Amino acid sequence: MTPGPSSGLSAQPATSMRTDRGGDLRAGDVGRSVSLCGWVARRREHGEHLAFIDLRDRSGVVQCVVDGASELRSEFVVRITGTVRPRPEGTANDDLATGEIEVGDCQVEVLNQAEPPPFPVSDRVDADETARLRHRYVDLRRERMQRNLVMRAAVTRALRAAMDGQGFLEVETPLLWVPTPEGAREFVIPSRLQPGNFYVLPQSPQLAKQLLMVAGLDRYYQIARCLRDEDLRADRQFEFAQLDLEASFVSQDDVLAFVAEAVLDATEAATGERPGEIERLTWTEAMERFGSDKPDLRAGPELVELGPVFVFAATGFKAFQAPCIKGIRVEGGSGDFGRNKLDALTDRAKSLGAKGLVWMRVKPEGELESPVAKFLSADELAGIVARTEAAPGDLVLVVADERPTVRAVLGQLRLDLGRPPVSEGERRFVWITEFPLFEGLDGDGRPVPAHHAFTMPHPDDLDRLESDPLSVRSQSYDLVLNGWELGSGSIRIHRADIQSRIFALLGISEADAEARFGFLLSAFRYGAPPHGGFAVGLDRLVAGYPHGAGRNSVLLYVRRGANPPLYIGVDLARR
Repeated sequence: MTPGPSSGLSAQPATSMRTDRGGDLRAGDVGRSVSLCGWVARRREHGEHLAFIDLRDRSGVVQCVVDGASELRSEFVVRITGTVRPRPEGTANDDLATGEIEVGDCQVEVLNQAEPPPFPVSDRVDADETARLRHRYVDLRRERMQRNLVMRAAVTRALRAAMDGQGFLEVETPLLWVPTPEGAREFVIPSRLQPGNFYVLPQSPQLAKQLLMVAGLDRYYQIARCLRDEDLRADRQFEFAQLDLEASFVSQDDVLAFVAEAVLDATEAATGERPGEIERLTWTEAMERFGSDKPDLRAGPELVELGPVFVFAATGFKAFQAPCIKGIRVEGGSGDFGRNKLDALTDRAKSLGAKGLVWMRVKPEGELESPVAKFLSADELAGIVARTEAAPGDLVLVVADERPTVRAVLGQLRLDLGRPPVSEGERRFVWITEFPLFEGLDGDGRPVPAHHAFTMPHPDDLDRLESDPLSVRSQSYDLVLNGWELGSGSIRIHRADIQSRIFALLGISEADAEARFGFLLSAFRYGAPPHGGFAVGLDRLVAGYPHGAGRNSVLLYVRRGANPPLYIGVDLARR
């Protein structure tokens, strides 16, 4: 099993009620008299009076041998005093860290009784999720849930240590803020002292940390609380935490190096293994090869450009007279896909926006078998095999359409055909860089920012800002793990002339800019250094690590209603 973080404090000092935590006891403690406190996890009768009590606390479970324990019930809170001794020969439990020992000659003090819990406090039983969320305080007693919190704490410690080690200063930014142009809906807080005026809760510390750069803080970070009044989704909720950072006098490469150091340190703390250098892809490369700006590098084949195989006007298959033709090779897939599965794949492609899907089997002699083979020349068939590097027994899937459609459809199909869960298998981090600065045009023909209006354009594209804005790249970047976006950032605009050009393109007048962003623009007039930053979703990062029990839970909750309160949690590994 891959080593992970410890259960927290490896050796807690004794208190007036207990000398040790039960899960910390080992063979070296044999002969010691100990006092333990915790919950009765399980009681097993052994004869008329003797019982084995599994005592659970945060550190784990230890077996206690108790005489006269008939009154003890599940989840009773108890204090047990006894002597650590070896388990009888042949009864050791290799599945428990404390499996070589037990506590005997026990005296039990019931500190509090408990009603039967609404579901078994055991990872061996799948409990109803609604009950788990309603009684989250009971659910958090489960080993898997506590392991998630321990993992999260270990990751947070490692992130903080990495940032401190790189000269960053931890600064807490305000939770009461002003509206910001970042795209998400904010929670609004009315002001009691100034009726009719409102604060908002920060969707991120974006503008606050930029002001810190103007203030000369040089390198800032915090584990920031962010709140967004958005609809709940499988990977989104109202409240979340992120490692937030900003640095002055840096390039994109510098920011990526800062973040990589922190994330790789956290991964090592969580798993015991340090990944290698993080790969890099430009946005265009990611879209062309994987059909996604969040590529899972573990999953399936890459998209292959097939356009050069066909002469647009001369090919005998009219469906291939399209602006873009791409294919993917499903290795050894011919025998796995009967007609029903192929029809289902075609329906899936159509549901994703494609006009259709062409499939081709590679026969043992290397020829292609396909309903459309009769419409293609021998050179075209040979070209498909050559460019996809298809071998006998493989299946080739081809989509022809507009380039964005082709990339999106095949990108999703490659995931459908073989993507493992986010937290399983190898961890493939990848940087995605050079995103488009604008994502399209609005109804008035003005470009729409792909990020926020303070993202610095790529220096090589500045001369096309007005003439061809949709071709301009940005100095923005995302970090992706196994197809799961961990966070994003950018180099910020710090020059007034470039910011004015961006505002003009967006149709924002000087008066509007002053009204909406005046506090930031005013600060920039007093000497803003070149700066850039990033934010990593803390729970998203933790969800990418194996926890031994499979699923990883985000342990943030939202209170819905007051009577009774309902706590909502999101299980990210379902993605």
